[in-house]
Amino acid sequence: MDKLVVQGGRTLRGEIEVSGAKNSALPALAACLLTSETVHLAGIPDVRDLITMRQLLEHTGATIKPVNGHLEVTTPSIVNPEAPYELVKTMRASSLILGPLVARCGTARVSMPGGCAIGARPIDLHLMGLERLGATIRQEHGYIEASAPQGLRGGRIYFDTITVTGTEDLMMAAVLADGESILENAAREPEVVDLADLLTKMGAEIEGAGTSVIRIRGVKSLRGATHRIIPDRIEAGTYAIAAAITGGDLVISNCRPDHLGALIHKLWQAGVHIQEVGRDSIRATATGAFRSQDMSTEEYPGFPTDLQAQYMALMTQVEGITIIRETIFENRYMHVQELVRMGANIRIDGREAIVAGSRKLTGAPVIASDLRASASLLLAAMAASGETVIDRVYHLDRGYERIEEKLAGVGALVERVS
Repeated sequence: MDKLVVQGGRTLRGEIEVSGAKNSALPALAACLLTSETVHLAGIPDVRDLITMRQLLEHTGATIKPVNGHLEVTTPSIVNPEAPYELVKTMRASSLILGPLVARCGTARVSMPGGCAIGARPIDLHLMGLERLGATIRQEHGYIEASAPQGLRGGRIYFDTITVTGTEDLMMAAVLADGESILENAAREPEVVDLADLLTKMGAEIEGAGTSVIRIRGVKSLRGATHRIIPDRIEAGTYAIAAAITGGDLVISNCRPDHLGALIHKLWQAGVHIQEVGRDSIRATATGAFRSQDMSTEEYPGFPTDLQAQYMALMTQVEGITIIRETIFENRYMHVQELVRMGANIRIDGREAIVAGSRKLTGAPVIASDLRASASLLLAAMAASGETVIDRVYHLDRGYERIEEKLAGVGALVERVS
């Protein structure tokens, strides 16, 4: 099992490039199951979750070939409409193939998803939506079985709570359904819009992606397409916080500043200078003493839950008391105890974390509990004095491509050891 060894106290300077968005690439790969023609996808990051998704697609009958920096995905037919437990036990996004499989071949058998232990992410909304589209659902032996032998039909779906993967899954199911489907209280994340852009290139008829109401008119079949995945806004945000917490100055390239509005606003308030330096780059500069800024996670366009842990690491270094409220997941403070081991002063009160800043962090052995917790510990380690050893970094590998190499390229002292 790999570990990261980090020598703290180094200032990050230079330019760091963001990879394609993992959370956009996952549904894009799932969408390839909707057509027998070839889909060309550029910008797919080489991270563990995407490797698992590729294996899952190949299990169902897809052929995937890397060609000139992009992937060619062809699924002439679905030979095995199943997502077995052995393949998907480490990944929540396995539920994304439910909709495409039922839409394409009328049946699907998918293991209940696994992944990070950050709280309940119920699949009930996926299943409710598929039933509204005419599918029959059974759950037994740890698997979900969906059946629609006569095909799906259009329907109106209202999400009781906003769900990104649920919106994506049902949007993919609806593109081949008979008639019009309406998704209400839909997720508005950039990754949802990116998926709609790909599906539209494939011949789908979708209106309203990026708003809370999405209308889909079903078509008989989809064709192949060429598409580039959007940059990863969570990776870009992680690097912006890395610049701040190390007192550094980073140009973060291949990003979408318009996807980072909530983070940029909060960092500005905290005293971090953020400047757009072109259509696809920002510059994050630490300007001196930081100020505490309370924060509450929200669905997009609010502050992303996937940056909460990283933001908390930064708030350990600012003057004053910061209150952070996690509203999306009920168990997303598992990094707190490890930050405390490094010298942070943080108290949990229900959904709130109270962070007393201006703490001197010191290196320590720590354990990563989930993907974004891993990133927060890496940020804290770079700000700490001495050596930090981060265990279980396979979580980090699920969502960040070559992060230790990228950070080393801008001055971090970080090494991967087995």
